[in-house]
Amino acid sequence: MKNRLKTAKFRRTTRVRRKIRQVINSPRLSVYRSNKGIYAQIIDDGTGKTLVSVSEKEIKSEGEKKLTRIEKAGIAGKLLAEKALKKKIKKVVFDRGCNRYHGRVKALAEGSRAGGLIF
Repeated sequence: MKNRLKTAKFRRTTRVRRKIRQVINSPRLSVYRSNKGIYAQIIDDGTGKTLVSVSEKEIKSEGEKKLTRIEKAGIAGKLLAEKALKKKIKKVVFDRGCNRYHGRVKALAEGSRAGGLIF
């Protein structure tokens, strides 16, 4: 079994979190990606509370056209931005965790930017 400190996932996570800790005054947009779905939440680290959350399961597909997972992630990003703007949250710090910035994570980030969030 590999040493945990040497796995690429753990190194990537610590590298991302180290950069995020430098920006304390903004809430954090945390992304969790599983094989079945993608979840995002905006967290205030000062109080430790979730301000806004969204999941891919909240999205209804329009008509008979079936949406791909990347399209659902983009719509989830727009929905998250819409909920955040209702609570007057405009600026966040993007926390992708151990995920690489491509595919569904990138689609969610671009969707939330298109919805009005700044990061």
